[in-house]
Amino acid sequence: MDVRYYRDPETGLPHVYDHGITESEVEWILAHPGEDEGCADDSRQALGQTQAGRYFRVVYVPDKEGDGVFVVTAYPLAGKQLKAFRRRQRRRGR
Repeated sequence: MDVRYYRDPETGLPHVYDHGITESEVEWILAHPGEDEGCADDSRQALGQTQAGRYFRVVYVPDKEGDGVFVVTAYPLAGKQLKAFRRRQRRRGR
């Protein structure tokens, strides 16, 4: 899968770094999502847990052709969002 990232115009680095997330963590969530659903316009969001146990939401736009994606942002799940995600996962038996 070809993964491209939105880059911060000031630093030139992927925007996900601003949220303390590495590219490998984003790619893990995209490959192993607990949930993957549509959101605004053509974008999608993948929610999941990394091998290290961290929970993230990754917002991305799939390429029209091929299996590539453009990652807009990613951030840790916390508080009510994390609690709701974990509850849904338990109900699904994961």
